[in-house]
Amino acid sequence: MPEGDTVFLAAARLRRALDGKTLTRSDFRVPRYATLDLRGQPVESVGSYGKHLFVRTPAVSIHTHLKMEGVWRTYQPGQKWTRPGFTARLILATADAEAVGFSLGLVEVLRRADEHTATDHLGPDLLGPNWDPDEAVRRLREQPDRPIGLALLDQRNLAGIGNIYRSEVCYLHRVHPETPVGAVGDLRTMVDTAHRILTEAVERPPRRTLAYGRADQPCRRCGNRMVVRMATDEVAERADRSIYFCPRCQPVPG
Repeated sequence: MPEGDTVFLAAARLRRALDGKTLTRSDFRVPRYATLDLRGQPVESVGSYGKHLFVRTPAVSIHTHLKMEGVWRTYQPGQKWTRPGFTARLILATADAEAVGFSLGLVEVLRRADEHTATDHLGPDLLGPNWDPDEAVRRLREQPDRPIGLALLDQRNLAGIGNIYRSEVCYLHRVHPETPVGAVGDLRTMVDTAHRILTEAVERPPRRTLAYGRADQPCRRCGNRMVVRMATDEVAERADRSIYFCPRCQPVPG
């Protein structure tokens, strides 16, 4: 699933293509909104919150989520798409740009007054203007027995961390991902690190990783072989995605 920096940068691309312009075409290729036509509506703003993206007109907010496979692309009018047309779920066009959402995991249209319902359950946005590290720490501490590797991924604690960055944060702090939240020495510093690395990712792409994707490769600190494990999230009642770590730099808790 795309990380918060991916969604933030997608919103920036859409903002350049659509913000302040009038829609000349809207094509919702989802049954619920198949007849909705926003032609003539001005785009007032484009923004993101965690992994959620919003395109706003005066009356409505178009809320999308990339989920696992989704991506937004922008084109000039008439330019050939770089993805198969049958995967397009939403097209928003102006006189000089065309934005296409391919394989989007979620497409919904909310009244502007109701946009908050899409994010009320989320923790502070790591890349948002009102980022609140103290609130993120408070939420993490509400479940002291939960493994930190799973707690960081829970968007209800802090919004924007995905599978890549939870591996990176744990690695940078030499914390095993199965360490209970209550046993982490300095949660505030860990949360600050998450904010820093996501901010660096949007300011200086492309993304660089120290742990993620490096199974069976030498640890960049000690040279030991990196490993990857699957975790079971008892809170979410599902098998979680893989997490990468160094068993020497990040010893098993206890």
